[in-house]
Amino acid sequence: MIRHPESAERLVEGEIKLGVWPNMALAAEQVAAVSAFLGVECSLGGRRWRQRAGDDRLGLAIAQRLSLPEVVGRILAARGLEPDAVERHLAPTLRDSLPDPSRLKDMDRAVERLARAVERDELIAIFGDYDVDGATSSALLGRFLAAVGARTRVHIPDRRTEGYGPNLPALLALKAAGAGVVVTVDCGTTAHGPLGEAATAGLDVVVIDHHAAEPELPAAVAVVNPNRLDCESGERHLAAVGVTFLLIVALNRALKQSGWYGSHPAPDLLQWLDLVALGTVCDVVPLVGLNRVLVAQGLKVMAGRRNAGLVALADAANVAERLDAYHLGYVLGPRVNAGGRVGRADLGCRLLSTEDAVEARRLAAELEQFNAERKEIEAEVQAAAIAQIEGGEGGAGAWVLAHGTDWHPGVIGIVAGRLKERYNRPACVVAWEDGPDGRIGKGSGRSVAGIDLGAAVIAARQAGLLVGGGGHRMAAGFTVAEARLAEFQAFMAARLGGEQAGLDLTPELGIDGLLSLPAATPALIDLLAGLGPYGAGNAEPRFVLPRVRVLRADVVGQNHVRCVLAAGTGPERLKAIAFRALETELGAALMKSDGALLHIAGHLRLDSWQGRNGVQLMIDDAAFAHA
Repeated sequence: MIRHPESAERLVEGEIKLGVWPNMALAAEQVAAVSAFLGVECSLGGRRWRQRAGDDRLGLAIAQRLSLPEVVGRILAARGLEPDAVERHLAPTLRDSLPDPSRLKDMDRAVERLARAVERDELIAIFGDYDVDGATSSALLGRFLAAVGARTRVHIPDRRTEGYGPNLPALLALKAAGAGVVVTVDCGTTAHGPLGEAATAGLDVVVIDHHAAEPELPAAVAVVNPNRLDCESGERHLAAVGVTFLLIVALNRALKQSGWYGSHPAPDLLQWLDLVALGTVCDVVPLVGLNRVLVAQGLKVMAGRRNAGLVALADAANVAERLDAYHLGYVLGPRVNAGGRVGRADLGCRLLSTEDAVEARRLAAELEQFNAERKEIEAEVQAAAIAQIEGGEGGAGAWVLAHGTDWHPGVIGIVAGRLKERYNRPACVVAWEDGPDGRIGKGSGRSVAGIDLGAAVIAARQAGLLVGGGGHRMAAGFTVAEARLAEFQAFMAARLGGEQAGLDLTPELGIDGLLSLPAATPALIDLLAGLGPYGAGNAEPRFVLPRVRVLRADVVGQNHVRCVLAAGTGPERLKAIAFRALETELGAALMKSDGALLHIAGHLRLDSWQGRNGVQLMIDDAAFAHA
């Protein structure tokens, strides 16, 4: 059961019985007196623990109104839900949430051009990005067009030889192959040069994207992007695959109105929501509003195991349980990404597009191998980047930047994310390559809440410091000449430093409450599952197991610490694991706790083994109880 800090001792001493949902109200004066959850100002992970803000009275009202356990009401209140919105939140439907696609600027222009291409049997080329959002967007659009009888061709650029986004040679090659129109998905908004030259060459381009836009848009038949400055659709949180889904909804409507389905079967668009869910989760867009509905419905479709590629991918990863957002983000997504990072860029799209189970298994096996290779390369680059920064290069002020020769550009985004977590600052990583006029660096960056990295990179490009660049608030990519690196660093330090002024960048860990070890049950996990799917913008409930001991611990996989937890003298035991923790203070404490009492924070997961459901705690952080 779940309690607030003032009940910690009673909970540990066993006065609260399993199965009872106690009153969770906490007096306002008590809240004000507590500076950090359980007094943890600096955990083993270097973070301040904070109880997620929420109105306890509102949580109680939600629970009473809808006959929910009080813990559910409080978690919903802490996520900003009012009582009137809870029923829709617990049972999200597309019928209630799907907007009219025509609300997006240029959507009708895009649909008119593509409907004409379908009806005239033009070859429609799809130019996608090499990440999961791009792969799912490309596969989704390709599957729809094939289902309505259109001819298609897909091009996914190679990360190393072509770089991000549309490039003129590829666009002209698609035109030479007979394409009448090219649709860029998850890219194109800032591709002014290539799209301008493609238009001059007589090629029609439709841009479907979600990245940050500038006032000036590229030359194209249509630029459908909810983040363009003049788009008032209210759908700015969508991933590219979500925008692509709205495109096929609108195109399907137009073809129906034109009578196309009199001679062609009308497709079931809902069958492809599994692709929408995968791309949305993996692009780490907020799981609120339409995004959350798309993922919730997509997970239901995924449970039917209709997509041969997703089935093969799950089987290759030995996932036996029903897939949820965690599996999408941390199991399937990295494998789809592996092709674009260190293998062949088109593998992910091909896997998600195929109907052939044999081919799907072969492609999934290739991606599994590439993913293992990616992990090794990533570890090498990360170690070199940390050594560089902690050796005095790269700075530790407003941001950190690491750069190196022979660093694989396919892993620099992941490494930037790791550096961001380590230093709690925006972080960028640059991989140098030789160019005709000197070394050119491909860079990738990740940001922290409150600092818009994408806008900063766009501003640096507009100032002439970058060859190219763009992104969104939390992530960005760019190309920089070595000769301009120092100027770029100075520009970013000033820009990001200004944004940091007044921000408290002390890393914090959101906590939903305390959990007794006996209450960590499959039944609790089932209860909380109804509040998902979880992800950015809808954080998964995180609980603290107070005053527990580590009975035993060992190392598994690549630096993961696996352990068994116990509390007091009770017989209950709980398996737990802390990923990538071995060489950290957290890992050291788990491995050598010597019976010390720990507060351990994390998420609960089902642990299925030989037909039995147990529970495992995914450890995020810990603190010694005496602290």
